[in-house]
Amino acid sequence: QVQLVESGGGLVQAGGSLRLSCAASGPTFSINAMGWYRQAPGKERELVATITTGSTANYADSVKGRFTISRDNAKNLLSLQMNSLKPEDTAVYYCNAQGTWGVNFNSWGQGTQVTVSS
Repeated sequence: QVQLVESGGGLVQAGGSLRLSCAASGPTFSINAMGWYRQAPGKERELVATITTGSTANYADSVKGRFTISRDNAKNLLSLQMNSLKPEDTAVYYCNAQGTWGVNFNSWGQGTQVTVSS
């Protein structure tokens, strides 16, 4: 099973930037798509951005033009550069990896808190 560990969250003022990282370990060669999701208090977890092994990215409309997802397959590292942050971006951000290792898997990290103050 693939393990994921996020880092880089914190407190930032509106308009500021943060960069999240996710380190993957285990059978990382079995990963197909990776992505970032977030969950705000009282809300369901939602997709932020995903990226395939071939670096095709997909973004939620709410973050397009502000967030950039990237993937370093050689280092097993997933990143999310977040610019022009807004208070509504406040949430716990989760790293996700999907692939096949005998069976299909859907792995999650423990989450990292991002708080944007107004």
